[in-house]
Amino acid sequence: MTTAMLAIAPVFVLIVAGYGLRRGGIPTTEFWNLNDKLAYWVLMPALFFAKISAADLGGANLWRFGGALYAGLFFAFLFGWWCGRTMPAPVATSVLQGSARYNSFVALAISETLLGAEGLQAAVIGSALLIPANNISVVSMMTVRLSAERRGSILLGLLKNPLILSILAGIAFNLGGLNEVPVLHECARLLGAAALPIMLLCVGANLKLRGLQLSAIRIGITCIGKFILFPAAVITVLYFMPIGPIFDQVAVIFAATSTSGAAYTLARQMGGDAPLMAAIITVQTLLSFVTLPLTLLIAHMVLF
Repeated sequence: MTTAMLAIAPVFVLIVAGYGLRRGGIPTTEFWNLNDKLAYWVLMPALFFAKISAADLGGANLWRFGGALYAGLFFAFLFGWWCGRTMPAPVATSVLQGSARYNSFVALAISETLLGAEGLQAAVIGSALLIPANNISVVSMMTVRLSAERRGSILLGLLKNPLILSILAGIAFNLGGLNEVPVLHECARLLGAAALPIMLLCVGANLKLRGLQLSAIRIGITCIGKFILFPAAVITVLYFMPIGPIFDQVAVIFAATSTSGAAYTLARQMGGDAPLMAAIITVQTLLSFVTLPLTLLIAHMVLF
């Protein structure tokens, strides 16, 4: 566990650095808002395209990998929905997001830190499998529960999601056998190399420590879904259908990360409980510094 914590520590140091810089007004609040958009619209799509277009998407391992990830997503999603069925719709949708969403940026960074280039490649494939399913299922359920006037624009935005589009483009290049296109792939790799450190700083910059004492029970519910049920389902599937050390560990990393920072934006746009969502993201991010290495240790004892 100590080795895992030391390996993961740089990721959390960057998150804390991002929080400290924004709190100190360095350089400006507007800078962090624009930086967040740069990473989301340009840098992360470039990383996904570069990695997926050159990845090995064949073989049974991909289906087992997807099966493990989808099992965790399904049980956490079902738990979040069940717990929120009697809550007011805005609160219920934030509980749902907190239980089922994951932070792909942190998962990518930790996978690379712990497992190197192979880990990052596997994490990119994991993102390609999870991002469309996660976004479609969460947004669909939020649309059903909420009476937001902007439903149509949100659903249209989902179809224009840059991460989804970059994943589809990478798959098209991969299956089309285009291999690496000169200049295009070099540019994508250069942009992608900047994605993870910038995104981690942005994750920290968006943390909000005020009001964390509110809604403790609801925050606790999401922690059960995200830190217990999601990893437990993934580890169970991997126990009966092991893939290999790299993919097994990456699947557990995805399952054990805190919920996505993008959940706050989605809650705010669709009429969910944005303050509760901000508190969930902050608490889970802080807890994950301990829970993630612990989950990896448990997975290692069970699977290896």
